[in-house]
This record gives sequence, C-alpha cells and structure tokens, in this order.
Amino acid sequence: MPGIIFGIPFEEEIFLDLWREAPDPYLTAMIESGAVVEDSEIAGMIQSKGNQYTIPFYNTLSGEDQNYDGQTDITVEEVGGGFQTGIVYGRSKGFFARNFTAELSGADPMGHIASTIAKYWQKRRQGRLIGVTNAVFDITGASGYRKVWNDTHILDLSSATAEARKIKETDLNDLATLACGDNKGAFGLAIMHSSVANTLENLQLLQYRKYTDSLGIQRKMQIADINGFTVLIDDGVPVEAVGGTEDNSGLYRYTTYLFGSGVIRTAKGRVDVPVETVREAKKNGGQDELITRMRETIHPNGFNFTIPSSGWTQSPTDVQLFNKANWDIKFDPKSIPMAKLITNG
Repeated sequence: MPGIIFGIPFEEEIFLDLWREAPDPYLTAMIESGAVVEDSEIAGMIQSKGNQYTIPFYNTLSGEDQNYDGQTDITVEEVGGGFQTGIVYGRSKGFFARNFTAELSGADPMGHIASTIAKYWQKRRQGRLIGVTNAVFDITGASGYRKVWNDTHILDLSSATAEARKIKETDLNDLATLACGDNKGAFGLAIMHSSVANTLENLQLLQYRKYTDSLGIQRKMQIADINGFTVLIDDGVPVEAVGGTEDNSGLYRYTTYLFGSGVIRTAKGRVDVPVETVREAKKNGGQDELITRMRETIHPNGFNFTIPSSGWTQSPTDVQLFNKANWDIKFDPKSIPMAKLITNG
C-alpha cells in the first residue's frame, strides 16, 4: 500500500518507474554515438550469477585467401579468441527531507524527488566511467599489447612551457588514425574538459546542442558536435597543473578521450530492494529517510578485471575499480577504439 514520506503519498513502484524513466542526456548521447552498448548477454549473467562475469571474444579474421578454381583444396583455419572478465559494483545512498526542501513545495513532489535522485546517480555513473577509463590508460609495459597500447593510443601534445599547445582542428582525427588506422571511422564520441571545449568553440569548430526548457527558453547543453564526433563536456576528466614559474603559471594539461563503436559495455545488475522508506522516530525529533540502491557494470571492451588479493568484498570500491593494477589488456590494441589526447586547453 502507498505510504507517506516527507509529508506526501509515496508508492515505491511509481517512484521506481519515475526514477528509471528520468532522462539522462549524457548516457543517451553515448549510446547514440555507438560507443556505449547496453549488453544483454552481460545483463543475463549478472542477474543471477553474482558480481563477476566472463565473456568470450574472437580475433579479427585474417590470413590469405585461396584460389577457387575447382582443383585447389580449401584450408580451414580456426578463429582465435579468448575471454575477458568484468565486475559489477553495487552502491547505496540515503536521503532525507532536507535534501528535497525546494522540490517538496512543487506541484509534482514525487516527480521532483525521483528526478533529483536520478540526476545524482547519473553524475556518479559519469564519474565512474572516467575513473575506469583512467585506470586502463594508466596500464604501462615495455612489450606486447601494453607497449602497443601506450605507443598508439595515447597522444601527448601538451607543453610544460609558456608555449601552451592547445587543441587544434585536426588533433582528434590524428589521434583516431594513430590508434586504429583505417578503422578510425569506428570513433564517434569524445569526452573533454570545458576549457578544451571552449578552445574549439572559439575556433568556431564546436556546435553545442540545445534544448527548450519548461518555460520555452532555449538553452545550451553540455553536449556538442565536431567533425562527426559527439562531444560530452565533463570537468571530471583529468586536469594537471604544470609549471609554477613566472612564465608558465596557470598552465594545465587536459585529457580528452575518444571512444568508438561498442567499446564500453554496460548492464544493470539485480537489486532486490532498490528503494525503501525508513522512519527514524528519535533522530532530529523524527525524520523520514529514503534509501536507494543500485548495481551495474561499466566495462571497457578488450580489458580484463582481476579481483585484488586483499581488501575484497562482494562489490569493488572505487579505489579498486580505478586501480590500474586490477586491469590488463586482452585484445590487440588496434581493435580497441579508445584513445587519449593531452593538450594544454
């Protein structure tokens, strides 16, 4: 039966529908670009088989073809491949009335609460996508896939001097070519800092998308387009201060990421009680609380997550998720459409 929380009628099923249906322009843009895929195979696994999952991959077909002349035998070659392992993380967050003071006076308090919580979790997902991406780009090595990854998927054009090297019109295309060669067309999404986006906007290269708010006013979104790339503006990407002397004070290195088709796999995990209400009769003289829970995975396709040997529970912490030591490369890097550009703005 419906209950009461924060002085308003509350029914969990209606709330969950509102929460799940809340628009997420950031995720929508990533999915529309093709870079992020909601993976039904992974979803099926993590609904019933715990937090860790293993999925197969197959190498790109290669080798010489044969003359088809009615006399030459056809040789059959086995398609190589392997497995990659991903991990589900679970998180929870509680809220009480003070979090929603402004919203509770509106005409649709239940909708406002669901929207506020949805935006909170959306922002947390954005941060974890960046954190996992940072981790796999921090993988280093002097040989094998690790060396190829470092040499071909990371382009550092920044400078530590006053001659700051800001992003230029051709940099994203050059990075895509460096990373994947004739397959550079797989790239479709860039995530960059607002300072980098501002440089491109000043060059009249960046076109921001717009939306019309509830008052009929057209406003600029943090989503843009440039030369076939969807651009997401996110100040959660790495920013590093450099220099510090008189001639280069205020100089920063900004990281921009490129993502290509299907390189990020995501799925929702099973949560038996995603939302519940609690009445704390003694706290602050009586307090209503709303508890939310979620489980999901964000997996960079082509990489393997290894459970750390210590400090492990049933859900990885952000420290464990973002630790490069827990990740390794499983694919040939040329088949992984992810790349990293470093500039001074």
